Amino acid sequence: MSRKHEAVNPRRPLVSVILPFYNAENTLQRAIQSILDQIYSDFELILIDNNSTDRSNEIAKEVLVDPRVQLIHEPEQGVVQAANLGIKESSGKYIARMDADDWSYPSRFERQVALLEAEPEVGLVSGLVRYHGEHPKDGFLKYLDWVNEVTESQEIYLNQFVEYPIVNPSIMFRRELIDKYGAYHEGDFPEDYEFFLRLQQGGVEMKKVKADILKWSDLPNRLTRTHPSYTDDAFERIKSKYLADWLQAYNPNFPTIWIWGAGKIARKKSKMLSERGVRIEGFIEVTKKNQSGDLPVLHFEELPEKPDRFIVSYVAKWGARAEIKQFLLGRGWKEGVDFILAA
Repeated sequence: MSRKHEAVNPRRPLVSVILPFYNAENTLQRAIQSILDQIYSDFELILIDNNSTDRSNEIAKEVLVDPRVQLIHEPEQGVVQAANLGIKESSGKYIARMDADDWSYPSRFERQVALLEAEPEVGLVSGLVRYHGEHPKDGFLKYLDWVNEVTESQEIYLNQFVEYPIVNPSIMFRRELIDKYGAYHEGDFPEDYEFFLRLQQGGVEMKKVKADILKWSDLPNRLTRTHPSYTDDAFERIKSKYLADWLQAYNPNFPTIWIWGAGKIARKKSKMLSERGVRIEGFIEVTKKNQSGDLPVLHFEELPEKPDRFIVSYVAKWGARAEIKQFLLGRGWKEGVDFILAA
C-alpha cells in the first residue's frame, strides 16, 4: 500500500514537529492547537495518521487550511513506523516530537530553539513537564517530580540508567543526530528510551529549559500502558544492553562489578548484566546477611574509605537511591567513576 500525502508544505522551516496519531479523536484537536498557538511560528507540523478508525483523520484534515500543516498516512502499524515516516518527510533543522494526547505550552518552541541556537554543543533539549488529567497514580507523579529535578547535561548523563530522565514528547533535537545515529529502532523495547540511550552512548549532550513546556497525559490506553515493548522487563533488557556497553567503556575494573542490592529484583537485573559479559563479584546490603549462594553479601558499612571496586546500585526505593549516593560521595567515591545508579 502506498503512503498518501496531503497539503505538502513547500516551505523549509527551522523546526519540524512530528505528531503521530492513532484513534485520538478526544485529544488530537487540543494537541494540534497547542502547536499552532506557539509563539515561535517558523515550523511545519507533520501529522501522521497510523490507520485510525475513529474521527481522528477528519479532525486532522480540518487544520490543513494552515499552510504549515501536512497530513501523511502510514499504513504499517506502529509508533516507530509513524514517527520515522514523519522524520523522513520533514525538512527542518530541528525536529520536535509531540504526542496526540498531550499539550505544549505556547512558549515551548521559543525556549527550545533559543537554547539550541545559543548552545551549539547541545544536541537535544527538553524542559519541565506537568501532569494533565485526573486521578494520577502516585508512582507516576513521583516519576514526574524526579524528571523535573534532572535538568543539566551531567545530571541527565549520570541518571540515564535510573529511568528515562526525559519525557519523549517534550524533546527537540538537531536533524544531524538522525543522520549520524539513525532514527527510532523497532524491537522488543521502548523505542524512545533506546533512542535516548543510543544518543547518550554517542556522547550527545542533552539539556532542559527550566520552564514548563508540556502537559503530559497518562491515559489508560496510552501506548506505554498497553504495548509489550513497554513492560518493566522490556525496559530492563534494553537498559542492561547499554549499561553493559557503558561499563565496558568506563569501569576501570571491567568486567567485574559489585551490585548494591541483594533482593530478588536486583538479582534478576544482575542476571541480565551477567548475560552480557559483566561479572558480578558480590552484593552490598543495608542489613547484615550471610553469603548467599557462591557470591558474598557485604554490609555497606564494610566498604572501604577509598574506592576499590565499581558499584552498580539497583536499589529502586524512593529516597534510598539518594541516601546511597550521598553515602558513597561522603566516602570519596565518585559518581560515574566509581559507581553508577541504575534503578
